[in-house]
Amino acid sequence: MASATEQTGGLKPALLAIVNPSGHRSRIALNQFPHHIGRQPDNQLVLRDNRVSRVHARIDVEGGNYIIEDLQSRHGVFVNGERIEGRRILASSDAITYGFPDGYQLIFLLGEPGLDRLAAQVAETSRAASGAGSNLAKLRALVEVARALQGAFSIQEVLESVVDAALAVTGSQRGFLMLKQGEELEVQVARDRTGAPLTQQDLRVPSRLISKALRERRELLSMHFDPNTEGGVSPDMSVANLELRSVVCVPLVRVRMVNTTETIHGALNETVGLLYLDSRSDLADLSSGNRELLQTLALEASTVLENARLLEQERAKQRLEEELRIARVIQHSLQPRRLPQTGWYRVAGSSTASQQVGGDYFDLLELHPDCWALVVADVSGKGVSSALLAALLQGAFLTAGEEPEQIQQMLARMNRYLYERTEGEKYATLFYSAVTRNGQMHWSNAGHCEPVLLGTDAAVRRLPSLSVPLGMLEGMEFPVQSTSLQPGDKIILFSDGLSEAQNENGDYFGSARLMEVLSASASMDCAALHAAVLHAVEQFTGGIPQQDDITLVVAQFQP
Repeated sequence: MASATEQTGGLKPALLAIVNPSGHRSRIALNQFPHHIGRQPDNQLVLRDNRVSRVHARIDVEGGNYIIEDLQSRHGVFVNGERIEGRRILASSDAITYGFPDGYQLIFLLGEPGLDRLAAQVAETSRAASGAGSNLAKLRALVEVARALQGAFSIQEVLESVVDAALAVTGSQRGFLMLKQGEELEVQVARDRTGAPLTQQDLRVPSRLISKALRERRELLSMHFDPNTEGGVSPDMSVANLELRSVVCVPLVRVRMVNTTETIHGALNETVGLLYLDSRSDLADLSSGNRELLQTLALEASTVLENARLLEQERAKQRLEEELRIARVIQHSLQPRRLPQTGWYRVAGSSTASQQVGGDYFDLLELHPDCWALVVADVSGKGVSSALLAALLQGAFLTAGEEPEQIQQMLARMNRYLYERTEGEKYATLFYSAVTRNGQMHWSNAGHCEPVLLGTDAAVRRLPSLSVPLGMLEGMEFPVQSTSLQPGDKIILFSDGLSEAQNENGDYFGSARLMEVLSASASMDCAALHAAVLHAVEQFTGGIPQQDDITLVVAQFQP
Protein backbone atom coordinates (compact mmCIF):
# COMPACT_ATOMS: atom_id res chain seq x y z
CA MET A 1 0.00 0.00 0.00
CA ALA A 2 1.30 3.48 -0.85
CA SER A 3 2.29 5.72 2.03
CA ALA A 4 0.15 8.72 3.00
CA THR A 5 2.79 11.01 1.50
CA GLU A 6 2.71 9.11 -1.80
CA GLN A 7 -1.08 9.12 -1.83
CA THR A 8 -1.31 12.86 -1.19
CA GLY A 9 1.42 13.75 -3.65
CA GLY A 10 3.15 16.15 -1.27
CA LEU A 11 -0.03 17.87 -0.04
CA LYS A 12 -0.03 19.21 3.47
CA PRO A 13 -1.01 16.50 5.97
CA ALA A 14 -4.68 16.67 6.92
CA LEU A 15 -6.62 15.68 10.00
CA LEU A 16 -10.18 15.66 11.26
CA ALA A 17 -11.21 17.19 14.57
CA ILE A 18 -14.24 15.19 15.72
CA VAL A 19 -16.93 16.60 18.00
CA ASN A 20 -19.39 13.92 19.05
CA PRO A 21 -23.02 14.68 20.03
CA SER A 22 -22.10 14.92 23.74
CA GLY A 23 -19.44 17.56 22.98
CA HIS A 24 -16.37 15.33 23.48
CA ARG A 25 -13.52 16.28 21.14
CA SER A 26 -10.88 14.10 19.52
CA ARG A 27 -8.93 14.09 16.31
CA ILE A 28 -7.48 11.67 13.81
CA ALA A 29 -4.90 12.00 11.03
CA LEU A 30 -6.03 11.33 7.47
CA ASN A 31 -3.34 8.87 6.44
CA GLN A 32 -5.25 6.43 4.21
CA PHE A 33 -7.26 7.26 1.10
CA PRO A 34 -10.02 6.99 0.24
CA HIS A 35 -11.07 7.63 3.83
CA HIS A 36 -14.59 6.27 4.29
CA ILE A 37 -16.96 7.68 6.92
CA GLY A 38 -20.13 5.97 8.11
CA ARG A 39 -21.89 3.72 10.58
CA GLN A 40 -20.44 0.44 9.30
CA PRO A 41 -17.49 -0.98 11.33
CA ASP A 42 -15.14 -1.32 8.34
CA ASN A 43 -15.12 2.46 7.63
CA GLN A 44 -11.92 4.32 8.43
CA LEU A 45 -14.01 6.66 10.61
CA VAL A 46 -16.98 5.03 12.33
CA LEU A 47 -19.76 7.37 13.52
CA ARG A 48 -21.99 5.60 16.03
CA ASP A 49 -25.27 7.24 15.13
CA ASN A 50 -28.18 5.35 13.60
CA ARG A 51 -29.07 8.34 11.46
CA VAL A 52 -25.71 8.15 9.67
CA SER A 53 -25.74 5.87 6.61
CA ARG A 54 -23.68 2.68 6.61
CA VAL A 55 -21.15 4.25 4.23
CA HIS A 56 -22.11 7.90 4.33
CA ALA A 57 -19.20 9.80 2.72
CA ARG A 58 -15.55 9.60 1.83
CA ILE A 59 -12.58 11.92 1.71
CA ASP A 60 -10.08 11.42 -1.10
CA VAL A 61 -7.22 13.16 -2.86
CA GLU A 62 -7.68 14.36 -6.42
CA GLY A 63 -5.97 16.96 -8.59
CA GLY A 64 -3.86 18.33 -5.75
CA ASN A 65 -6.86 18.80 -3.44
CA TYR A 66 -8.66 16.99 -0.69
CA ILE A 67 -12.27 16.32 -1.73
CA ILE A 68 -15.31 15.01 0.11
CA GLU A 69 -18.00 12.97 -1.64
CA ASP A 70 -21.54 12.13 -0.56
CA LEU A 71 -22.05 8.39 -1.18
CA GLN A 72 -25.80 8.69 -1.80
CA SER A 73 -26.48 8.99 1.93
CA ARG A 74 -30.00 9.34 3.24
CA HIS A 75 -29.57 12.66 5.06
CA GLY A 76 -26.79 14.17 2.96
CA VAL A 77 -23.41 15.75 3.64
CA PHE A 78 -23.19 19.41 4.62
CA VAL A 79 -20.07 21.59 4.45
CA ASN A 80 -20.32 24.83 6.44
CA GLY A 81 -24.09 24.36 6.62
CA GLU A 82 -24.57 23.91 2.85
CA ARG A 83 -25.59 20.53 1.46
CA ILE A 84 -23.17 19.35 -1.19
CA GLU A 85 -24.18 17.77 -4.46
CA GLY A 86 -21.82 14.88 -5.18
CA ARG A 87 -18.26 16.12 -4.54
CA ARG A 88 -16.64 19.20 -3.08
CA ILE A 89 -13.08 20.44 -2.50
CA LEU A 90 -12.26 20.83 1.20
CA ALA A 91 -10.50 23.86 2.67
CA SER A 92 -8.91 24.08 6.08
CA SER A 93 -11.45 24.75 8.87
CA ASP A 94 -14.41 23.46 6.83
CA ALA A 95 -17.14 22.08 9.13
CA ILE A 96 -18.70 18.80 7.98
CA THR A 97 -22.09 17.66 9.30
CA TYR A 98 -24.63 15.02 8.32
CA GLY A 99 -28.08 16.57 8.18
CA PHE A 100 -29.07 16.85 11.84
CA PRO A 101 -28.02 19.55 14.33
CA ASP A 102 -27.42 17.22 17.29
CA GLY A 103 -25.12 14.80 15.47
CA TYR A 104 -21.40 14.50 14.83
CA GLN A 105 -19.43 17.47 13.53
CA LEU A 106 -16.07 17.12 11.80
CA ILE A 107 -13.59 19.97 11.29
CA PHE A 108 -11.20 19.44 8.40
CA LEU A 109 -7.73 20.86 9.14
CA LEU A 110 -4.59 21.12 7.06
CA GLY A 111 -1.55 20.39 9.21
CA GLU A 112 -0.84 22.20 12.48
CA PRO A 113 -0.20 25.93 12.10
CA GLY A 114 2.10 26.04 15.09
CA LEU A 115 4.04 23.04 13.84
CA ASP A 116 4.41 24.48 10.34
CA ARG A 117 5.88 27.73 11.62
CA LEU A 118 8.17 25.99 14.08
CA ALA A 119 9.35 23.35 11.62
CA ALA A 120 10.20 25.95 8.98
CA GLN A 121 12.15 28.07 11.43
CA VAL A 122 13.90 25.06 13.00
CA ALA A 123 15.19 24.11 9.57
CA GLU A 124 16.35 27.66 8.88
CA THR A 125 18.03 28.02 12.25
CA SER A 126 19.69 24.64 11.97
CA ARG A 127 21.33 25.73 8.71
CA ALA A 128 22.43 29.06 10.16
CA ALA A 129 23.59 27.96 13.62
CA SER A 130 27.27 27.19 14.20
CA GLY A 131 27.29 23.99 16.23
CA ALA A 132 25.73 20.56 15.80
CA GLY A 133 25.18 20.25 19.55
CA SER A 134 23.40 23.60 19.60
CA ASN A 135 21.22 22.55 16.67
CA LEU A 136 20.23 19.31 18.34
CA ALA A 137 19.37 21.05 21.61
CA LYS A 138 17.22 23.58 19.85
CA LEU A 139 15.56 20.97 17.71
CA ARG A 140 14.83 18.80 20.75
CA ALA A 141 13.30 21.74 22.61
CA LEU A 142 11.16 22.80 19.68
CA VAL A 143 9.96 19.26 19.09
CA GLU A 144 8.77 19.26 22.70
CA VAL A 145 6.84 22.48 22.03
CA ALA A 146 5.36 20.92 18.89
CA ARG A 147 4.35 17.81 20.82
CA ALA A 148 2.72 19.90 23.53
CA LEU A 149 0.93 22.01 20.93
CA GLN A 150 -0.32 18.94 19.14
CA GLY A 151 -1.69 17.42 22.35
CA ALA A 152 -2.90 20.75 23.74
CA PHE A 153 -4.49 19.00 26.70
CA SER A 154 -2.55 21.03 29.28
CA ILE A 155 -1.97 24.76 28.92
CA GLN A 156 0.65 24.60 31.65
CA GLU A 157 2.55 21.91 29.73
CA VAL A 158 2.60 24.05 26.59
CA LEU A 159 3.80 27.14 28.46
CA GLU A 160 6.54 25.15 30.20
CA SER A 161 7.65 23.79 26.82
CA VAL A 162 7.74 27.32 25.42
CA VAL A 163 9.99 28.50 28.26
CA ASP A 164 12.28 25.47 27.88
CA ALA A 165 12.55 26.06 24.14
CA ALA A 166 13.26 29.78 24.63
CA LEU A 167 16.07 28.92 27.05
CA ALA A 168 17.53 26.43 24.58
CA VAL A 169 17.30 28.87 21.67
CA THR A 170 18.93 31.82 23.44
CA GLY A 171 21.30 29.93 25.75
CA SER A 172 19.89 31.86 28.72
CA GLN A 173 20.02 30.38 32.20
CA ARG A 174 16.60 31.28 33.65
CA GLY A 175 13.19 31.75 32.13
CA PHE A 176 9.97 33.23 33.53
CA LEU A 177 6.60 33.44 31.79
CA MET A 178 4.44 36.06 33.47
CA LEU A 179 0.79 36.90 32.90
CA LYS A 180 -1.05 40.11 33.71
CA GLN A 181 -3.50 39.98 36.60
CA GLY A 182 -5.04 43.45 36.62
CA GLU A 183 -2.05 45.80 36.61
CA GLU A 184 0.29 43.28 38.22
CA LEU A 185 2.41 40.53 36.71
CA GLU A 186 2.06 37.03 38.10
CA VAL A 187 4.64 34.32 37.40
CA GLN A 188 2.99 31.38 35.63
CA VAL A 189 6.11 29.37 34.72
CA ALA A 190 9.59 29.69 36.29
CA ARG A 191 12.42 27.30 35.31
CA ASP A 192 16.13 27.17 34.71
CA ARG A 193 17.67 25.63 31.63
CA THR A 194 18.01 22.23 33.32
CA GLY A 195 14.23 22.15 33.82
CA ALA A 196 14.46 22.72 37.58
CA PRO A 197 11.57 24.84 38.92
CA LEU A 198 12.16 28.33 40.28
CA THR A 199 9.98 30.48 42.54
CA GLN A 200 8.68 34.00 42.02
CA GLN A 201 11.18 35.15 44.64
CA ASP A 202 14.01 34.02 42.35
CA LEU A 203 12.97 36.75 39.94
CA ARG A 204 14.82 39.70 41.47
CA VAL A 205 14.95 41.68 38.28
CA PRO A 206 14.26 45.43 38.52
CA SER A 207 10.54 46.06 38.04
CA ARG A 208 11.25 49.14 35.92
CA LEU A 209 12.84 46.97 33.25
CA ILE A 210 9.83 44.68 32.98
CA SER A 211 7.40 47.59 33.08
CA LYS A 212 9.35 49.29 30.33
CA ALA A 213 9.11 46.22 28.13
CA LEU A 214 5.37 46.06 28.63
CA ARG A 215 4.81 49.80 28.35
CA GLU A 216 6.83 50.32 25.20
CA ARG A 217 5.49 47.11 23.67
CA ARG A 218 8.67 46.57 21.75
CA GLU A 219 8.66 43.36 19.79
CA LEU A 220 11.89 42.16 21.43
CA LEU A 221 13.80 43.96 24.19
CA SER A 222 17.29 42.69 24.97
CA MET A 223 20.02 44.23 27.13
CA HIS A 224 23.60 43.09 27.62
CA PHE A 225 25.60 44.20 30.64
CA ASP A 226 29.32 44.31 31.25
CA PRO A 227 29.96 43.16 34.81
CA ASN A 228 33.17 45.17 34.94
CA THR A 229 31.50 48.56 34.38
CA GLU A 230 28.49 50.42 35.73
CA GLY A 231 28.31 53.01 32.99
CA GLY A 232 25.90 51.23 30.74
CA VAL A 233 22.89 51.12 33.05
CA SER A 234 21.00 53.23 35.55
CA PRO A 235 22.09 52.66 39.20
CA ASP A 236 18.54 51.96 40.41
CA MET A 237 18.41 48.80 38.27
CA SER A 238 20.88 47.14 40.66
CA VAL A 239 22.34 45.06 37.84
CA ALA A 240 25.60 44.64 39.67
CA ASN A 241 23.75 43.19 42.65
CA LEU A 242 21.93 40.74 40.39
CA GLU A 243 25.12 39.91 38.50
CA LEU A 244 23.24 39.70 35.21
CA ARG A 245 25.03 39.70 31.88
CA SER A 246 21.96 39.70 29.63
CA VAL A 247 18.18 40.11 29.83
CA VAL A 248 15.63 39.33 27.12
CA CYS A 249 11.97 40.38 27.39
CA VAL A 250 9.36 39.37 24.80
CA PRO A 251 5.81 40.72 25.34
CA LEU A 252 2.96 38.27 24.88
CA VAL A 253 0.29 40.05 22.87
CA ARG A 254 -3.33 38.96 22.65
CA VAL A 255 -4.02 37.51 19.23
CA ARG A 256 -7.30 37.27 17.41
CA MET A 257 -7.85 33.98 15.63
CA VAL A 258 -8.77 34.40 11.96
CA ASN A 259 -8.47 30.79 10.79
CA THR A 260 -6.26 27.82 11.50
CA THR A 261 -3.23 29.36 9.82
CA GLU A 262 -3.52 33.08 10.61
CA THR A 263 -3.50 35.25 13.68
CA ILE A 264 -3.72 38.99 14.08
CA HIS A 265 -2.08 40.89 16.91
CA GLY A 266 -4.47 42.70 19.18
CA ALA A 267 -4.66 46.39 20.01
CA LEU A 268 -1.80 48.09 21.86
CA ASN A 269 -3.49 47.77 25.25
CA GLU A 270 -3.95 44.01 24.91
CA THR A 271 -0.58 42.81 26.22
CA VAL A 272 -1.35 39.71 28.25
CA GLY A 273 2.06 38.95 29.69
CA LEU A 274 5.79 38.67 29.19
CA LEU A 275 8.42 36.05 28.43
CA TYR A 276 11.51 37.01 30.45
CA LEU A 277 14.94 35.36 30.10
CA ASP A 278 18.21 36.25 31.81
CA SER A 279 21.72 34.90 32.23
CA ARG A 280 24.43 35.50 34.81
CA SER A 281 27.33 33.93 32.91
CA ASP A 282 26.72 34.01 29.15
CA LEU A 283 25.30 36.51 26.72
CA ALA A 284 21.99 35.53 25.16
CA ASP A 285 22.34 34.28 21.60
CA LEU A 286 20.09 36.61 19.62
CA SER A 287 21.32 35.99 16.13
CA SER A 288 18.79 36.57 13.37
CA GLY A 289 17.35 33.04 13.29
CA ASN A 290 17.14 32.83 17.05
CA ARG A 291 15.27 36.12 17.30
CA GLU A 292 12.67 34.80 14.86
CA LEU A 293 12.33 31.55 16.79
CA LEU A 294 11.89 33.47 20.03
CA GLN A 295 9.20 35.64 18.49
CA THR A 296 7.49 32.53 17.12
CA LEU A 297 7.53 30.94 20.57
CA ALA A 298 5.98 34.09 22.03
CA LEU A 299 3.28 33.97 19.35
CA GLU A 300 2.55 30.31 20.11
CA ALA A 301 2.28 31.06 23.83
CA SER A 302 -0.03 33.99 23.09
CA THR A 303 -2.17 31.80 20.83
CA VAL A 304 -2.47 29.09 23.47
CA LEU A 305 -3.47 31.68 26.08
CA GLU A 306 -6.03 33.20 23.74
CA ASN A 307 -7.49 29.77 22.98
CA ALA A 308 -7.73 29.12 26.72
CA ARG A 309 -9.47 32.45 27.22
CA LEU A 310 -11.95 31.72 24.43
CA LEU A 311 -12.56 28.25 25.84
CA GLU A 312 -13.30 29.70 29.26
CA GLN A 313 -15.66 32.22 27.67
CA GLU A 314 -17.43 29.38 25.88
CA ARG A 315 -17.72 27.39 29.09
CA ALA A 316 -19.07 30.44 30.93
CA LYS A 317 -21.57 30.95 28.11
CA GLN A 318 -22.63 27.31 28.35
CA ARG A 319 -23.05 27.62 32.13
CA LEU A 320 -25.15 30.76 31.67
CA GLU A 321 -27.27 29.09 29.00
CA GLU A 322 -27.83 26.12 31.28
CA GLU A 323 -28.83 28.42 34.16
CA LEU A 324 -31.20 30.28 31.85
CA ARG A 325 -32.64 26.98 30.65
CA ILE A 326 -33.33 25.99 34.26
CA ALA A 327 -34.83 29.43 34.93
CA ARG A 328 -37.06 28.99 31.87
CA VAL A 329 -38.23 25.60 33.13
CA ILE A 330 -38.97 27.08 36.57
CA GLN A 331 -40.79 30.05 35.06
CA HIS A 332 -42.83 27.75 32.85
CA SER A 333 -43.72 25.63 35.88
CA LEU A 334 -45.08 28.74 37.63
CA GLN A 335 -47.74 29.13 34.94
CA PRO A 336 -51.13 27.58 35.74
CA ARG A 337 -50.87 23.81 35.25
CA ARG A 338 -54.59 23.38 34.57
CA LEU A 339 -57.05 25.92 33.24
CA PRO A 340 -60.80 25.38 33.70
CA GLN A 341 -62.31 24.08 30.45
CA THR A 342 -65.78 23.34 31.80
CA GLY A 343 -68.06 25.02 34.30
CA TRP A 344 -69.29 28.59 34.57
CA TYR A 345 -65.82 30.17 34.08
CA ARG A 346 -63.46 28.84 31.39
CA VAL A 347 -59.97 29.99 30.42
CA ALA A 348 -57.42 29.31 27.66
CA GLY A 349 -54.05 31.02 27.81
CA SER A 350 -50.36 30.96 26.88
CA SER A 351 -47.22 33.02 27.37
CA THR A 352 -44.20 32.72 25.06
CA ALA A 353 -40.92 34.40 26.01
CA SER A 354 -38.86 36.06 23.27
CA GLN A 355 -35.68 35.10 25.15
CA GLN A 356 -34.85 32.25 27.52
CA VAL A 357 -36.95 33.86 30.23
CA GLY A 358 -39.58 36.56 29.92
CA GLY A 359 -41.22 39.40 31.80
CA ASP A 360 -44.83 38.48 30.92
CA TYR A 361 -46.97 36.28 33.09
CA PHE A 362 -50.57 35.37 33.70
CA ASP A 363 -52.21 33.46 36.52
CA LEU A 364 -55.59 32.20 37.61
CA LEU A 365 -56.80 31.61 41.17
CA GLU A 366 -60.07 30.18 42.45
CA LEU A 367 -60.80 32.37 45.47
CA HIS A 368 -63.82 30.20 46.33
CA PRO A 369 -66.31 28.09 44.30
CA ASP A 370 -68.23 31.22 43.28
CA CYS A 371 -65.30 33.51 42.38
CA TRP A 372 -62.26 33.36 40.09
CA ALA A 373 -59.39 35.90 40.01
CA LEU A 374 -57.37 36.43 36.83
CA VAL A 375 -54.26 38.55 36.32
CA VAL A 376 -52.05 39.39 33.32
CA ALA A 377 -48.87 41.45 33.75
CA ASP A 378 -45.97 42.70 31.65
CA VAL A 379 -42.76 43.81 33.40
CA SER A 380 -40.73 46.48 31.61
CA GLY A 381 -37.57 45.30 29.87
CA LYS A 382 -36.52 41.76 29.05
CA GLY A 383 -34.37 39.01 30.43
CA VAL A 384 -33.59 37.75 33.91
CA SER A 385 -34.33 40.94 35.89
CA SER A 386 -37.81 41.21 34.35
CA ALA A 387 -38.43 37.50 34.95
CA LEU A 388 -37.53 37.87 38.63
CA LEU A 389 -39.94 40.77 39.05
CA ALA A 390 -42.64 38.82 37.22
CA ALA A 391 -42.16 35.95 39.68
CA LEU A 392 -42.38 38.44 42.55
CA LEU A 393 -45.69 39.82 41.27
CA GLN A 394 -46.96 36.30 40.83
CA GLY A 395 -46.23 35.61 44.49
CA ALA A 396 -48.07 38.76 45.51
CA PHE A 397 -51.09 37.57 43.50
CA LEU A 398 -51.64 34.89 46.16
CA THR A 399 -53.09 37.67 48.31
CA ALA A 400 -55.72 38.39 45.62
CA GLY A 401 -59.03 39.84 46.79
CA GLU A 402 -62.61 39.78 45.56
CA GLU A 403 -64.07 43.12 46.67
CA PRO A 404 -63.02 46.46 45.12
CA GLU A 405 -61.45 47.69 48.36
CA GLN A 406 -59.37 44.53 48.68
CA ILE A 407 -58.19 44.86 45.08
CA GLN A 408 -57.17 48.48 45.60
CA GLN A 409 -55.20 47.64 48.73
CA MET A 410 -53.41 44.74 47.05
CA LEU A 411 -52.34 46.86 44.06
CA ALA A 412 -51.23 49.73 46.32
CA ARG A 413 -49.03 47.32 48.32
CA MET A 414 -47.49 45.90 45.15
CA ASN A 415 -46.85 49.41 43.81
CA ARG A 416 -45.14 50.51 47.03
CA TYR A 417 -43.03 47.35 47.17
CA LEU A 418 -41.82 47.73 43.55
CA TYR A 419 -41.14 51.46 43.83
CA GLU A 420 -39.13 51.14 47.04
CA ARG A 421 -36.85 48.56 45.43
CA THR A 422 -36.48 49.90 41.89
CA GLU A 423 -37.21 53.65 42.32
CA GLY A 424 -39.26 53.68 39.16
CA GLU A 425 -36.58 52.12 36.95
CA LYS A 426 -38.58 48.88 36.63
CA TYR A 427 -42.34 48.81 36.50
CA ALA A 428 -45.13 46.50 35.41
CA THR A 429 -48.38 46.97 33.54
CA LEU A 430 -51.12 44.79 35.02
CA PHE A 431 -54.77 43.87 34.51
CA TYR A 432 -56.63 42.23 37.38
CA SER A 433 -60.18 40.92 37.47
CA ALA A 434 -62.38 39.03 39.93
CA VAL A 435 -65.47 37.36 38.40
CA THR A 436 -68.33 35.88 40.41
CA ARG A 437 -70.83 33.21 39.41
CA ASN A 438 -73.59 35.79 38.94
CA GLY A 439 -71.53 37.57 36.24
CA GLN A 440 -70.25 40.48 38.35
CA MET A 441 -66.68 41.44 37.41
CA HIS A 442 -64.54 43.88 39.42
CA TRP A 443 -61.42 44.92 37.51
CA SER A 444 -58.52 47.33 37.46
CA ASN A 445 -56.16 48.18 34.62
CA ALA A 446 -52.75 49.61 35.62
CA GLY A 447 -51.33 50.81 32.31
CA HIS A 448 -51.86 47.47 30.52
CA CYS A 449 -52.98 46.92 26.92
CA GLU A 450 -56.75 47.42 26.84
CA PRO A 451 -58.45 44.02 27.12
CA VAL A 452 -61.41 43.32 24.83
CA LEU A 453 -64.84 42.33 26.16
CA LEU A 454 -66.37 40.33 23.30
CA GLY A 455 -70.08 39.46 23.24
CA THR A 456 -71.63 36.51 21.42
CA ASP A 457 -73.08 39.01 18.93
CA ALA A 458 -69.53 40.22 18.14
CA ALA A 459 -70.14 43.45 20.07
CA VAL A 460 -66.82 44.80 21.32
CA ARG A 461 -66.00 46.86 24.40
CA ARG A 462 -62.53 47.92 25.55
CA LEU A 463 -61.48 47.96 29.22
CA PRO A 464 -59.25 51.06 29.36
CA SER A 465 -56.30 51.81 31.60
CA LEU A 466 -57.32 53.43 34.90
CA SER A 467 -53.86 54.28 36.30
CA VAL A 468 -50.12 54.28 35.67
CA PRO A 469 -48.19 50.98 35.82
CA LEU A 470 -47.20 49.48 39.16
CA GLY A 471 -43.87 50.69 40.53
CA MET A 472 -43.63 53.79 38.33
CA LEU A 473 -44.72 56.45 40.84
CA GLU A 474 -44.94 56.50 44.61
CA GLY A 475 -48.24 56.75 46.49
CA MET A 476 -50.52 56.04 43.53
CA GLU A 477 -54.12 54.86 43.80
CA PHE A 478 -55.55 52.14 41.57
CA PRO A 479 -59.27 52.59 40.85
CA VAL A 480 -61.52 49.56 40.43
CA GLN A 481 -64.52 49.39 38.11
CA SER A 482 -67.38 46.88 37.91
CA THR A 483 -68.94 45.27 34.84
CA SER A 484 -71.78 42.79 34.42
CA LEU A 485 -71.03 39.86 32.10
CA GLN A 486 -73.62 38.18 29.92
CA PRO A 487 -73.65 34.42 29.21
CA GLY A 488 -71.07 33.61 26.54
CA ASP A 489 -69.12 36.85 26.99
CA LYS A 490 -65.39 36.49 26.54
CA ILE A 491 -62.54 38.67 27.83
CA ILE A 492 -59.41 38.74 25.65
CA LEU A 493 -56.27 39.83 27.51
CA PHE A 494 -52.88 40.19 25.82
CA SER A 495 -49.50 41.83 26.16
CA ASP A 496 -48.09 44.39 23.73
CA GLY A 497 -45.84 41.66 22.27
CA LEU A 498 -48.93 40.33 20.46
CA SER A 499 -50.16 43.59 18.95
CA GLU A 500 -46.55 44.59 18.12
CA ALA A 501 -45.58 41.25 16.55
CA GLN A 502 -43.71 42.01 13.31
CA ASN A 503 -43.38 40.31 9.96
CA GLU A 504 -40.24 40.26 7.83
CA ASN A 505 -41.11 43.70 6.38
CA GLY A 506 -41.26 45.24 9.85
CA ASP A 507 -45.06 45.68 9.79
CA TYR A 508 -46.96 45.29 13.08
CA PHE A 509 -49.81 42.85 13.61
CA GLY A 510 -51.70 45.74 15.24
CA SER A 511 -55.01 46.15 17.03
CA ALA A 512 -57.01 46.39 13.80
CA ARG A 513 -56.01 42.87 12.69
CA LEU A 514 -56.69 41.57 16.18
CA MET A 515 -60.21 43.05 16.13
CA GLU A 516 -60.86 41.49 12.70
CA VAL A 517 -59.93 38.04 14.01
CA LEU A 518 -62.04 38.51 17.14
CA SER A 519 -65.09 39.67 15.21
CA ALA A 520 -64.80 36.72 12.81
CA SER A 521 -64.40 34.26 15.68
CA ALA A 522 -66.93 35.62 18.18
CA SER A 523 -69.01 32.42 18.17
CA MET A 524 -66.05 30.21 19.11
CA ASP A 525 -65.43 29.03 22.65
CA CYS A 526 -62.42 30.37 24.56
CA ALA A 527 -60.02 27.57 23.52
CA ALA A 528 -60.86 27.84 19.80
CA LEU A 529 -60.68 31.64 19.91
CA HIS A 530 -57.28 31.49 21.63
CA ALA A 531 -56.00 29.14 18.92
CA ALA A 532 -57.45 31.31 16.13
CA VAL A 533 -55.69 34.46 17.36
CA LEU A 534 -52.32 32.71 17.76
CA HIS A 535 -52.70 31.17 14.30
CA ALA A 536 -53.38 34.59 12.80
CA VAL A 537 -50.26 36.02 14.48
CA GLU A 538 -48.18 33.06 13.27
CA GLN A 539 -49.47 33.47 9.71
CA PHE A 540 -48.74 37.19 9.77
CA THR A 541 -45.19 36.96 11.16
CA GLY A 542 -44.22 33.91 9.12
CA GLY A 543 -42.76 32.35 12.26
CA ILE A 544 -39.79 34.73 12.52
CA PRO A 545 -38.42 35.32 16.07
CA GLN A 546 -40.05 38.22 17.89
CA GLN A 547 -38.47 40.92 19.99
CA ASP A 548 -41.00 40.81 22.83
CA ASP A 549 -42.85 38.23 24.89
CA ILE A 550 -46.32 37.26 23.64
CA THR A 551 -49.05 36.52 26.16
CA LEU A 552 -52.67 35.79 25.27
CA VAL A 553 -55.49 34.79 27.64
CA VAL A 554 -59.14 34.25 26.72
CA ALA A 555 -61.64 33.93 29.59
CA GLN A 556 -65.30 32.95 29.00
CA PHE A 557 -68.31 33.45 31.29
CA GLN A 558 -70.62 30.48 30.71
CA PRO A 559 -73.19 30.09 33.50
